[in-house]
Amino acid sequence: MGIKIAMLIIFFAVMAGVGVYARRHTSSVDGFVLGGRSAGPWLTAFAYGTSYFSAVVFVGYAGQFGWKYGIASTWIGIGNAVIGSLLAWVVLGRRTKIMTQHLQSRTMPDFFGERYGSKALKVAASMIVFIFLIPYTASVYNGLSRLFEMAFNIPYTWCVIAMALFTAVYVILGGYMATAINDFIQGIIMLIGIVAVIAAVLSGQGGFMNAISEMAQIPSDVPLTAGQPGAFTSFFGPDPLNLLGVVILTSLGTWGLPQMIGKFYAIKDEKSINTGTVISTVFAIVVSGGCYFLGGFGRLFDSPAIYDGSGAVVFDSIVPHMLSGLPDILIGIVVVLVLSASMSTLSSLVLTSSSTMTLDLLKDNVVKNMSEKKQIITMQILVVFFLVVSVVIALDPPTFIAQLMGISWGALAGAFLAPFMYGLYWKGVTRAGVWAGFISGVGITVANMFIGFIDSPINAGAAAMAAGLVVVPVVSFITPKPDKEKVDGIFACYDEKVTISRKRSLQE
Repeated sequence: MGIKIAMLIIFFAVMAGVGVYARRHTSSVDGFVLGGRSAGPWLTAFAYGTSYFSAVVFVGYAGQFGWKYGIASTWIGIGNAVIGSLLAWVVLGRRTKIMTQHLQSRTMPDFFGERYGSKALKVAASMIVFIFLIPYTASVYNGLSRLFEMAFNIPYTWCVIAMALFTAVYVILGGYMATAINDFIQGIIMLIGIVAVIAAVLSGQGGFMNAISEMAQIPSDVPLTAGQPGAFTSFFGPDPLNLLGVVILTSLGTWGLPQMIGKFYAIKDEKSINTGTVISTVFAIVVSGGCYFLGGFGRLFDSPAIYDGSGAVVFDSIVPHMLSGLPDILIGIVVVLVLSASMSTLSSLVLTSSSTMTLDLLKDNVVKNMSEKKQIITMQILVVFFLVVSVVIALDPPTFIAQLMGISWGALAGAFLAPFMYGLYWKGVTRAGVWAGFISGVGITVANMFIGFIDSPINAGAAAMAAGLVVVPVVSFITPKPDKEKVDGIFACYDEKVTISRKRSLQE
């Protein structure tokens, strides 16, 4: 117990210390929100990766989907690395940096307002962010409860409050740069921790080959492959179609999440793009692939501890139960690992929410002539507000982690992915097309919450994103075209001439 508590104290002390160190970057709004757009490749890549993966993945998703799909759940981690990281950087990274800097936009709603010349779009986008980031923020805490109860016998309430408190300290003190530096430190912990935990868990099952052999004996209880042994060790698992829905939501969804896309706004230079692409992809393979691979062996730990009173599996308890037999030092590493993953995501979420509310909703709409200092103070106050609200929700969570996060991801990515991506590449996107994308993304997700026409909020989120990719161009084709001169002026930023070294280009 002494070792575990010492590790926690060191962890929280370092986080707070980084906040103090990064204070010099918060003298301007650009510095507080984007770190002065000067984050290097390692900081940007780790900030992207650690914002991507939290306790939601390690405890909630890995437990639930590992139980449902077996070893094939590793495909989710591979999809996260290839689609959610590699392709996101290649397709969106450079263009996002260039156009947002040209438009002087600091948030995703700000981008919609400037790119499409509509203040109403900016306000609507900021409201969507405000409403749907809160359940996601609350779900981040949820994954910690059982781990802390297992490791420390500390009441969940105190764990949540302490985590929120330390996150508030370093985000308020150091803004984006404190978040990015802490993300780097937390990312290193996550990389080392996940490798150590997988090795320890498999060792406890007689090694990798023996664990696979035992998994192969378990008959499937999924309707599609009911009764078949070996389904949980097969290439695509017992239910490939629903597995594909999870891959799409958790991978393609990052392309429309404001807290993820915001990392591209802060990129420093060309080297940061190239190096960051590789680093974030490798990070995702190890962390996300490792989490789902570990969760895939969950059925080997079948016991009364993972069921509720009605006999239903409590998915959020699977991974904590898998880890409960590890040595104290490894449990300490796991707790710090999950804390790292959760606090990095939490800090990114509250910074995104507070900056969006201040810059896109309050400034010039509610408060006129808002000075730089007032904007920074308002964002710092809103950081506290969002953390308090998320704590209140987290102390009485309405549903499983995966469902809570699925609703949030589905609405945000369903509304924003298509208008944002098309807006970077295609001059023909119209305001009506963007409005249609917002309505279809939020509409499908919210309607499914009440009507339930799609079985899972995960699949509903995937459907919302797919709908947006179709709806936005269709509506844009049949509605009045945007002002050609204005759009050409926006896209001119891609054609500006620059001088680069020979090693970057063979062009004469």
